[in-house]
This record gives sequence, structure tokens and C-alpha cells, in this order.
Amino acid sequence: MPLAPVARVRGDRRRSQVLKIRHAQNLPFRYPEQPAPEAFTDAEAAVDRLQHIYETATAFLIAEFSRATAKGRPDTRIRAFYPEIRITTSTFAKADSRLSFGHVPEPGTYATTVTRPDLFRNYLVQQIGLLMKTHGVPVSIGPSDTPIPVHFAVAGQPDLSVPQEGALDFLLRDVFDVPDLNTTNDDIVNGTRLTNADGSRPLAPFTAQRVDYSLARLSHYTATAAEHFQNHVLFTNYQFYVEEFEAFARAQLADPASGYTSFVATGNVEITDARAPLPAVAKLPQMPTYHLKRPGGQGITLVNIGVGPSNAKTATDHIAVLRPHAWLMVGHCAGLRNSQSLGDFVLAHAYLREDKVLDDDLPVWVPIPALAEIQIALQEALAQITQLEGYELKRIMRTGTVATLDNRNWELRDQSGPVQRLSQSRAIALDMESATIAANGFRFRVPYGTLLCVSDKPLHGELKLPGMATEFYKTQVSRHLKIGVRAMELLRDMPLERIHSRKLRSFEETAFL
Repeated sequence: MPLAPVARVRGDRRRSQVLKIRHAQNLPFRYPEQPAPEAFTDAEAAVDRLQHIYETATAFLIAEFSRATAKGRPDTRIRAFYPEIRITTSTFAKADSRLSFGHVPEPGTYATTVTRPDLFRNYLVQQIGLLMKTHGVPVSIGPSDTPIPVHFAVAGQPDLSVPQEGALDFLLRDVFDVPDLNTTNDDIVNGTRLTNADGSRPLAPFTAQRVDYSLARLSHYTATAAEHFQNHVLFTNYQFYVEEFEAFARAQLADPASGYTSFVATGNVEITDARAPLPAVAKLPQMPTYHLKRPGGQGITLVNIGVGPSNAKTATDHIAVLRPHAWLMVGHCAGLRNSQSLGDFVLAHAYLREDKVLDDDLPVWVPIPALAEIQIALQEALAQITQLEGYELKRIMRTGTVATLDNRNWELRDQSGPVQRLSQSRAIALDMESATIAANGFRFRVPYGTLLCVSDKPLHGELKLPGMATEFYKTQVSRHLKIGVRAMELLRDMPLERIHSRKLRSFEETAFL
């Protein structure tokens, strides 16, 4: 399809209008030199321009911030802008109906701001390339009208940090832009914002400020940099899985044929030698995170989210901006059927959501469908690791509804109400995280799945007591983790367009994954 001419007028007009407003308010600003919007027909070149604009802007802010903290308040306000991708189409021609991303739904102008093009380079090249291939039009790359908060510009600078209010001889927001909740929210993914302020429509699920916000949170909660996160993420609710993950990682590093290249632990400590020691950590972060890396981000990340739906939501809220290819919950649960035994596996096909943390973002009446590709990968991995097949697999695995509650000690309350709901829902297991992770996967368009292991049966007198738990942990955690890892390896070998289901896409959807 021949490339159509790009519409550059709107971007220039918006810039002119903003500058007029600033002049009218008589606000003195100083900006870096930025190129005018330009059309690109090559995705690599487009991302190169995004990176140039972003690096120029942040270098300017870093230099001005350093000067201000050393010499005092500047005589002007300081401002720089995120780069922007903009595309305009004029045809109703349908894209390949098999694809869940890489196309816009109808003619119009679509735009998104971008941060950290270095971190998201592969993703951006892929998404921009798909758009140009599908619609046969170039993309326009230029500065946006969204200022970069100074907090995000200096993030990652070892010798710089934004001081607390009152530490400087001037108010930071009087000189620099600070984070703005008007551009740091989930309106796009929640489906409550269908147009941008200038009338264009969102091109990506997250704005640049929303991404920067999460990148900062990830560093805080996991004590590892976003650069280390892999495309396949396992969540667990017990430290025992971390120990097994490290042992598995070391075995992979010792095998040159494994394809894994390094292991990253808390504090960004990275080893490539299977025998290399990891320093003891005096204080673990809230969600200890570990990365078994492969080239292109095709390795596996394990996050110990601890116990509870709030942690599960927090972790997935922020990891979602990295656009992982899949995330899975592999943790412990209460078995609700007398036919289950400790150590049996539960493959979630549905979720009873009583976690409450996502009710404002995703109402409980929204169904959370099982994703065929994920379910098949989990079941196949279970069969491979246990060496059981077909009907025999049913001896140790059940599929069905997993209930997620927000009360860890639900057993201590009057059980008539909860037990009746659990029975009516046909639930076979109960935990505090799985439905939250699945629901946020649905909300953020990240393929999700759940494979749990029964560690207690409170309705049948088998409580999680120390003596009972010890033997269980010794025999089951290693096998369970290997099943989760194997499932991710099976998913890694699938084409990306097969993993990202159309089930996750709404009526008004962004073109970017």
C-alpha cells in the first residue's frame, strides 16, 4: 500500500496556540531546542527521533536543575516536553481481523506521549512498524505539549535527587514542572477517556507521565530497575518460591545451551556465573523481585508480592506499563473440596472476586475470561513436569473457579455466608491474590493465568500448621515453580499475536499493545 501524506498542521497549530497562551500570561519560560514535527516512514528512524527529543529534553532539565540547586532560583521558569507519536488515517478499510493490536479502528488522528524510548525501543519499533504497515501512512514525531516533571527527568541520576519541600531556597513548582495527576491516571485503560485534550484519540494505553510514575514505583517496591524486567512475569505469595527460583536460575546459568544469560537479585545485583555469590540483603523491599534474563527480554521475572490483594494490585498496576507478554500467579491456596489433597494443583478457569481493591476500576459484573493459550500452556507444562497425561492428570489437578477474598482469616467468621457463596460459585480453591492479578491483566490487556497449589483445607480440618506445612514445602514448591517456568517457556515460543487475545480488547481500543 503506498504511503499517504502526513498531516502536520495540527501539531504545529497546537504548539502555536500554547505559545500564544504563555505569552498572554506573561510567563517567562526557558526551553531546550527541539525539532519541529516530522513525518517518518521507517520505524527505527522514528524511534531514533523520539530518543533524540527525549534525551535533549531531559538533559536540559537535569542541567538546569543542577544549576538551580547549586546557585539558587533561576530568573525564568524551566520547561521541556515529552516527545509524541501522531498518526492520521482517512480510510475505513479493515485491518487483518485476526489481530488484536497494530491498527486503529476508524479514520482520525491518534496520538500518545512517550517516555524512556531507550527502555521501550523494541516495543516502539514493533508498534510503529505495525501501524505503518497496516494503514500505509507515516507517523509524525515531534515534541508534545505535555511537560516532563523534573522528578522523572532526574530519576536514575546517581548524583541527583529531588529534595523535600523546604530544602531549597525556592519552591520547586515555581520553577519546574512537577507530576500532574491530570496526565497520570488510568482513564485510557479504564475506558473513561476516549479523546485527548486536543481532540485526537489515544494511541497507547498509557501516557508518558503514567509510565514514568510506574517506573519510579517499580524501583521503590521491587528494588530492581525496570531495565531488568523480562516479558514473562511470575507472581508468588511465598518466599520459598524465591529460593527455588534462584536455584533454578543457577542451574540454567551453568548450562550454556539454556539461553539464559544472567540472574538479577534485589538491589540490581547481577551475576552471570552460576557459582557467584549474592550479597546478603539487610532489608528486603516490599516486593522482592528477581530476573532470569535472556536476550530481548525473553527471560522470566519472579515477583514475591506477599499476601493480600492490595499488594497484588500495586505490583500489577506498575508492571503493566512495561507491556509484558504474560503474567501468571503461582502460589498457595486453600483447597475447598474434600477430594483434594495437600499438594494438588488448581488451574483457574474462572474467578470469584471478593478482593474489593479493583471494584472502582473494574466492576465485579465484568467477567474475567480464561485465555485458551495460557490455559493450554499451563496444563501442558503440568503434564511435562509431572509426567502425567490425560485422565491421569486429574488425580493431582482440578480446573474450576478460584475465589479471592480480602480477609486472610475468613475461617474465623461465621462460615454460613461465605461457604454458601463458595458453594454456589462452584469454587474449588481460595486465596487472596489470584483474582486481582487476573482482573488487572484483563484491565491492562496483559494475558494472565493462575496455577495454584493446595497448602491447606480449612473446611475439612486441615489447617496450615507448621508441622504439616514443612513436608509440603519440601516436596511441592520446587515442582510448582518449574511448572510455572515451563509454561512461560511454552508461551515464549508462541507468536506474539497468538498470545495477545482479542478477548482483552474493548470497543474503543488503542492501536498499541
